Amino acid sequence: MIEWSDEDVMIRDAVRTWVDEKVRPRMDALDAGDLPPYDLIRDLFRTFGMDEMARSSFEARLAKEERAASADGDGRDGAGDGDGAASGGGGNASLNILPIVELCKVSPGLVTAMGVSLGLAAGTIMKRGSAEQKRRWGLDLLTMDKVGAWAITEPNSGSDAFGGMQATARRDGDGYVLNGSKTFITNGPYADTIVFYCKLDDGRDPRDREILTFVLDRGMPGLEQSKPLRKMGLHSSPTGELFLSDVRAGEDRLLTGGGTSAQSGRESAKANFVTERAGVAAMALGVIEECLRLSVDYARKRELWGKPIGDFQLIQLKLAKMEVARLNVQNLVFRHVEMQRKGRTPTLAEASAMKLYAAQAAAEVTQEAVQLFGGNGYMSEYRVEQLARDAKSFQIYAGTDEIQVTHIARDLLSR
Repeated sequence: MIEWSDEDVMIRDAVRTWVDEKVRPRMDALDAGDLPPYDLIRDLFRTFGMDEMARSSFEARLAKEERAASADGDGRDGAGDGDGAASGGGGNASLNILPIVELCKVSPGLVTAMGVSLGLAAGTIMKRGSAEQKRRWGLDLLTMDKVGAWAITEPNSGSDAFGGMQATARRDGDGYVLNGSKTFITNGPYADTIVFYCKLDDGRDPRDREILTFVLDRGMPGLEQSKPLRKMGLHSSPTGELFLSDVRAGEDRLLTGGGTSAQSGRESAKANFVTERAGVAAMALGVIEECLRLSVDYARKRELWGKPIGDFQLIQLKLAKMEVARLNVQNLVFRHVEMQRKGRTPTLAEASAMKLYAAQAAAEVTQEAVQLFGGNGYMSEYRVEQLARDAKSFQIYAGTDEIQVTHIARDLLSR
């Protein structure tokens, strides 16, 4: 794949028109954190029929799984290939990717909020839940009727997500009692459904304990969701903290994926790291394309010493480097689209490599765009300032640059 197909371009242009009409006029409120993004995301789903595609895909998948379970006498579903359903696109790779690219040209935070709800919260439930759990929580998340959060990060764990995890689940009768806190949780303040990771409190050394995954609902006794945290960027993506004090959860809320709880918890999280990291490349492409467009336009119009600044070689160098970054990141995205079409999932090392390069490229391009705009680039009116703040997050969430390097190197050294 070396370019978007004619059908892809039609999808892209339709999404672009929707973004221009619905998102750009609301950017001040979104970037100020005054406007939660969820109604806009729902409008996107309704406009392009993504909610109905998700519903149709969901029903077809559940019917297939229930027939298979009935045939082999096993009531528990396997992991399946839930990526198409979880994304809301019914397996259409371009329809999954193109809205991400176009939305990130204007508001990367919208994609973060949508991606966590669909890809991580709904994705975990659809891959690891029973048919009953999928019907109870999955469909409402896939259609964006409800908002999901994926809670793994803690104040003292960060990149050591499993080893440093302190949230616990203690067996109590036929259920569990959950305690602990989570931070930097996308959608945390507004989430209706929360996929919560914790350790089984069974007396073993904390680093050796099983990882359990529960589904929680807003309003459960003992569950507190904070107000949105103040951040450097991604203001259109609400981020918060969760506090659990003796929250009671029955076995019906535990996701096991057909294996042991420990395997389910760790493996589902690792699978989601792959999904999240690969998606950053598409987000970075949108930011890079928009910065390049704005920079080229500004270089043509802005005059210095009687001629456009685009006539100066230092400005040309900045534009040339932006175009190199655009081509490289676009090729990573095209590769990922082809992998999706062929049913192949990137390895953790491949996803980490994609994220590492794309995140660094986006950060560098946005900083160069600010520099090209000079004083205007430091003003929010010119938009590159907001994109620079937002792009910095790509190097931090879903694993810092340093963690990506570790995962890539470990894979290379293990071969």
